[in-house]
Amino acid sequence: MGRAEERRARQRGGRRAAPKSSSRAAASGSVGAGTTGTTGTRASRRAAASRSSGKGGIRRFFTWKKLLGTFLGLCLLGMGAFIVLYLVIDIPPGNALAQEQSNIYKYAGGKTLTREGDVNREIVDLDQVPKPVQYTFVAAENKSFYKDAGIDLRGTARGLLNTLSGKGKQGGSTITQQYVKNYFLTQDQTVTRKLKELVISLKVDRQRSKDYILAGYINTSYYGRGAYGIQAAAQAYYRKDAKDLDVAEGAYLAALLQAPSQYDWAAASKTGKQLVKQRWNYVLNNMVEENWLDADKRDAMKFPVPEDPQGAQGLDGQTGYLVQAANNDLAKRLVADGSANDMDDAKAMVDAGGWTITLNIDKKKQAQLEKSVKDTLTSKLDAKKRSVDGDVQAGAVSVDPKTGKVLAMYGGVDYTKHFTNNATRTDYQPASTFKPLILAAALQEDAKTQGGDPITAKTIYDGTSKRPVVDSDGNKVGFAPPNEDDRNYGDVTVQTAMNQSINSVFAQMGVDVGMDEVMKVAGELGMDVENEQAVPAQTLGTMGASPLQMAGVYATLDNHGKKVTPALVASAEHKDHTVKFPNPIGEEVISREAADTVTSVLTGVVDDGTARTSVRDNPSRDGQQVAGKTGTSDNNKSAWFTGYTPGLVTSVGLFGEDAKTHAQVTLQGATGTLPGKGRVNGGGFPAQIWAAYTFGAMGKVTKFDLETDQGAAVQPTETPTPSESPSSTPSDEPTTKAPTTSAPESSPESSPEETPSGEVTTSEPVETPSSPEIELPGDPDDPQTQ
Repeated sequence: MGRAEERRARQRGGRRAAPKSSSRAAASGSVGAGTTGTTGTRASRRAAASRSSGKGGIRRFFTWKKLLGTFLGLCLLGMGAFIVLYLVIDIPPGNALAQEQSNIYKYAGGKTLTREGDVNREIVDLDQVPKPVQYTFVAAENKSFYKDAGIDLRGTARGLLNTLSGKGKQGGSTITQQYVKNYFLTQDQTVTRKLKELVISLKVDRQRSKDYILAGYINTSYYGRGAYGIQAAAQAYYRKDAKDLDVAEGAYLAALLQAPSQYDWAAASKTGKQLVKQRWNYVLNNMVEENWLDADKRDAMKFPVPEDPQGAQGLDGQTGYLVQAANNDLAKRLVADGSANDMDDAKAMVDAGGWTITLNIDKKKQAQLEKSVKDTLTSKLDAKKRSVDGDVQAGAVSVDPKTGKVLAMYGGVDYTKHFTNNATRTDYQPASTFKPLILAAALQEDAKTQGGDPITAKTIYDGTSKRPVVDSDGNKVGFAPPNEDDRNYGDVTVQTAMNQSINSVFAQMGVDVGMDEVMKVAGELGMDVENEQAVPAQTLGTMGASPLQMAGVYATLDNHGKKVTPALVASAEHKDHTVKFPNPIGEEVISREAADTVTSVLTGVVDDGTARTSVRDNPSRDGQQVAGKTGTSDNNKSAWFTGYTPGLVTSVGLFGEDAKTHAQVTLQGATGTLPGKGRVNGGGFPAQIWAAYTFGAMGKVTKFDLETDQGAAVQPTETPTPSESPSSTPSDEPTTKAPTTSAPESSPESSPEETPSGEVTTSEPVETPSSPEIELPGDPDDPQTQ
């Protein structure tokens, strides 16, 4: 066969020609056999080729190069996606819950009065936490905290996988990540939240210091017992501030964060106690390993068993009144210093929380005042027997006249039962407790009588009941107030008139001084007279006033004429704001001689006047010198005693308030112990409360340092000389009119009452206002038999 034929044979057979070494004879063998063999071989080769082609295709698809490329591609895709997330996700503002704090209220001595707010948290700066205590949290949660970039990739990946697989919460996050979760995000276990946590943690770590992050972490974490943040936790578990924690205590609080409920020693099971002890040891051992704690000190440490949990402190009792008054004072100060635009803004700032407000309240004196009110008054009230007993409200304020500090405040029976603070309310008349201000104005202005005589403690006035008041020209001014029981005293000294609270004398004195001058001096001493009319009826105390105001007025007298503005709040601090309060002691508003003379005169009210039974004869007095004034308003709607020693001024007020409608009503017949269901006078319960409190709260016995030659403190008190009996017969019902040009035509109200001489009478005057808006009070201030 030639070469051409061989080539054609190869083309037909689809294979290479036989090697040239093969003999042509063999190639030209039996044609039949060769044909059959060629067909079988061709089928066999096609099957083998098919098998070889299948294996080669899989290998070509899953080659190591393609797998590596795919992996790198996914990594690049993931990195690209993360970069996009990093660029898109910003550090958000802190969530509202993480920023909520309670306000902390403290007594003057530093002990906590209460906390107010939905979240028990008080954020503290990191420098308020001892450095070794800071390390306990790092040792417990994230030893590499000071070195890492804020994230734990393995822990985060594990958390993501568990989230995707439905296994729930997974630890392993860094302190930075936990802070970001607490402060910026939520506790939701989602892939989206995990990714955000990762990105924000990286950014926070780059933009904030480690100390900032650690402070945020320990202030936002939950420690159990309702305590958020280390300060609240320190108080909840060890009754101390965070700054006073030691390492062992800090290690326990750090250990708590892993399982607050399970590890709370007071509620933990036997297993829980074992676990928290193991966790506590783990924390301390890590500190030694990191050279944050000396090994010998660590070996000497004992497990610090926490205090038992306390009941939640609320606003019941007097606490709510103190908190309410403190908040109001702080809000006013925020407006005054420009921190807030108005009271609404200021109150919102206070309600936002985070304030530590220290009050001037003395814890012991506060307890003494509460006890005095209870023992003397509230324990005797029984609204089931006498409906009037349910209408009795008491308020009191005690002030240090040398510092202006409010040392005690009684706002009512219970803040959760009666929300109005009786110590600060100004809707009741102070009645005859206003009379000393008239005398102060007379002395300050060197005023004279109609006859041209200087007004002093010895000046003689006509004490006739209903005597028409006249001006400097001798003209009647349309005001002629009756005395108590319509009693006529004839000519009496100013001292006697103060002792017996003679209305007719002080009504005329007010006109002699000039009512404009009287109101001016009253305002300078501390009364709120801005919207009050300068009319003769004001001489009987017809304006509204509070025990807080009256305590300030009398404290100014006690302080020799230097203005005293009662201060309830000593300081208010916020993490971002410290408020400065003005000095409660101001400049001299009346001369020392005028102030001291009034004080001297007021000692006569106690020793020879309307407060003698409750105060002078109190067995606990022990020779203590006292000045004060009683007051009982028209229809017995209020009764007062404001008195003072050289170191303590206290104003006590009783108010008749309908328990349902809150309208002003009479106090008459309260406790059912008064003769003939008589009045509740200023010389009765108010003076008794005052004496029980003052003589129990004061220290050593003291005397007034007075620069005056007038008044009962330096001269004997003259005895009043009553004149004839009332010329008119009193009616059963009072008539109140508003004369402007003529004497009043009102008749006294019938009510048995003990007079200064001890005689029980059956008539009771009702004074007349000078205008329809002003209710003229009577002045039955005599002590009563209880």
